[in-house]
Amino acid sequence: MTLIKVPRPRRDAMDPERPVNALLQAQIEHLQHAERRIPLRYRSEIYTHAIRTEGEAAAYIKHLTEAIHQAHEDAAKARAKQERRREKGLTLVAAAERRSRKRRSSSKAKKSSSSTRSRKKRS
Repeated sequence: MTLIKVPRPRRDAMDPERPVNALLQAQIEHLQHAERRIPLRYRSEIYTHAIRTEGEAAAYIKHLTEAIHQAHEDAAKARAKQERRREKGLTLVAAAERRSRKRRSSSKAKKSSSSTRSRKKRS
């Protein structure tokens, strides 16, 4: 595999006071969309439309990237914990027999049939 040398960026390449460019604005919009998909406890309180400088954008991107990674780590731990619980205990599967339907008592059957007849006569 051929190594590709990438030159280091100049020290003045990142200016925290410089206005946000279109590329950073697009990245912020994509991250805002991703932020809507993570649980509430990981979301930021940063209003993205108020981000005006590269420094503010960098802070938002850093916060959200860390939050997404933390959410994935917590979810993986929860899945592993759930899997350990399944492996520990016994799993019993049983099927019960179906109950037979009870017949109505004869007095209830007579009442319901007589009430239907009386309704038919009235109509």
